[in-house]
Amino acid sequence: MTVRSVTLSAMKAAYISHPSFLRHDMGEGHPECPQRVSVIADRLLSRGLLDVMDSIDAPAATREQIMRAHDALYVAELIDKAPSTGHVQIDPDTSMNPHTLEAAFHAAGAAVAATDLVVQGGYTRVFCNVRPPGHHAQRRAAMGFCFFDNVAVGIRHALDVHGLQRVALIDFDVHHGNGSEDILANDERVLMVSTFQARLYPYSGEQPLGTNMCNVPLAPYSDGSAMRDAVSQRWLPALRAFKPQLIFISAGFDAHRDDEMSQLLWADSDYAWVTRQIVELADEVCEGRIVSMLEGGYNLPALARSVELHVRELLYLN
Repeated sequence: MTVRSVTLSAMKAAYISHPSFLRHDMGEGHPECPQRVSVIADRLLSRGLLDVMDSIDAPAATREQIMRAHDALYVAELIDKAPSTGHVQIDPDTSMNPHTLEAAFHAAGAAVAATDLVVQGGYTRVFCNVRPPGHHAQRRAAMGFCFFDNVAVGIRHALDVHGLQRVALIDFDVHHGNGSEDILANDERVLMVSTFQARLYPYSGEQPLGTNMCNVPLAPYSDGSAMRDAVSQRWLPALRAFKPQLIFISAGFDAHRDDEMSQLLWADSDYAWVTRQIVELADEVCEGRIVSMLEGGYNLPALARSVELHVRELLYLN
């Protein structure tokens, strides 16, 4: 057990979101819905967690910030596709309404702002309640509900603007973060560790694209014990050897047993456990600095409960 380097009373924590996240939608009945953001905000507010976090509106990322992770032509084409009314289909699962582009720029901007807060703003933890999610967005393509790879934009900001030398990305979404891997593979300044359900969308990850990837596919219908083994035996040794100066989390909550988007069987307590391991590691190697970005999670009650436990662990409140 690591001795915690900071206490709640001494730690500054922030919560970042933006009203545009409620205006982006991809059609009636789509699982990646505006209510995802609102149920999280309501849960954190009702449980008093927002009372101990500074609430900050996400700024819009600049094109320059986005293009540290994405091809300039792709960014321009996405802007050109933005509709003035109705929806424009990007792939079978992903579409834009008139507010999508604004939300996407603010979601990426949340990652940039969070990075600034923990690197030079005196903050230790930041949780970003954002949508659209990001970890399927590749350098040159939107997919899987994602337009810009928010966490990759933040990581490249930490490396290229703030000059950090080692940054870790921890992804526990049930779907492989293929976009993050596409952007960050073989960048020796980054270590990406992930768990995801094997043989599930986007049907990638079992063969890593780079030597800086530690991908651990989990068997369908396995429960949280398989994840805990992966974290203890694979993630933590790799992360301790890498010694990141900052940790980003792609925090997906769709491996929950109540979530119909997958066949993994995690419980609420598994999200508390994995977050606790990350917090203890961060206290050990990088002065506790963590930026957590919301990714998946589509069963609204399970999402709200699991995010509450995730944030409680970030704040040392469990």
